[in-house]
Amino acid sequence: MASSKTVGFGLLGAGLIAPFHAKSIAAIDGAKLVAVADVAAERADKMAAQFGCKAYHSLEALLADKDVNVVCVLTPNHLHRDAAVAAANAGKHVLTEKPPAMSLADTDAMIAAAKKAGVHLGVVLQCRVRKPIQAMKKAIEQGRFGRLLQADAYMKWFRTTEYYFSDPWRSSRQSGAGVTIQHAFHYIDLLQYLMGPVARVQAKMTNLGHPQVKLEDSLQAFLDYGNGAQGVVVASTALWPGTDIRIEVNGANGTAIMAGEKMVTWKFREEKPEDEEIRQLGRGSVATAAGGPADFDFADHRTVIEAMTAAARGEAQPLITADSARKTLEIALAMYQSARTGQAVELPLKDERVVWD
Repeated sequence: MASSKTVGFGLLGAGLIAPFHAKSIAAIDGAKLVAVADVAAERADKMAAQFGCKAYHSLEALLADKDVNVVCVLTPNHLHRDAAVAAANAGKHVLTEKPPAMSLADTDAMIAAAKKAGVHLGVVLQCRVRKPIQAMKKAIEQGRFGRLLQADAYMKWFRTTEYYFSDPWRSSRQSGAGVTIQHAFHYIDLLQYLMGPVARVQAKMTNLGHPQVKLEDSLQAFLDYGNGAQGVVVASTALWPGTDIRIEVNGANGTAIMAGEKMVTWKFREEKPEDEEIRQLGRGSVATAAGGPADFDFADHRTVIEAMTAAARGEAQPLITADSARKTLEIALAMYQSARTGQAVELPLKDERVVWD
């Protein structure tokens, strides 16, 4: 395991998201990027040269490196399970990009492997760390909203057809390339994180702007939360030029709205001294991936990876555990099941096998 001085990271996958991890690791005291691995040798070699680390061309080679304490799983979604289990079995801590896996059974296998090996398993759901979200979470816990009535997520983004063909898996439904699990997962997660369990889902999925790919690029879903509130999720990658996401929470005594990463509405029947400061949270100038897959900065990733560095030292837990991310995956899978059957789906899911058939 890692010493108290330096935690060594290895990246599995040198694709679109890998530089965000590499830049985050470089910015963290006590963290070091040891290696990057990719079965596409040219990609691994190019990234290793760019960030001054070792290049490997297989997971096995990466896991054999004793200087690697944490493996960041940055592979296509359908490959997360096998990589995470192998890394855990090799005694490495694991930080995987969302979703944790493509099924609840696979996620459970990852959790079990990490527990058996005595290593940490974290998931990158970095939008949770945005300051407006943290303010909303605290206000909900304090009861400032009163009875919670509504919580919604709106993600009206744009991706070109070329994006879907930039890697083979990005146009594959079975690989988890649809808008629901690949893009909107972050914002479904924020609703779950803020509001707690979802009891019932009804969803419709369509392809509005990318007829060349056989997956959904648009989602509309109705949610019934376990606390009695209701909500909607509207998500698309077909809506040019793409606008910032919105997370809205409404209660009997207050309303809060985040657009992008900025708080745009913060109003309560009973004002508190800190409210004016909370209204200024976030930066409106920061790109949040509305118009392109790499149009955002790495600050939120850094926060998640910083916590993983502390976890590898035995000083903390991962910021987002796989158990927490599993709840969001269950909601997303229920959406796919509902869209397929045309019926509302009750949670917890009784049978997830039909989702990817």
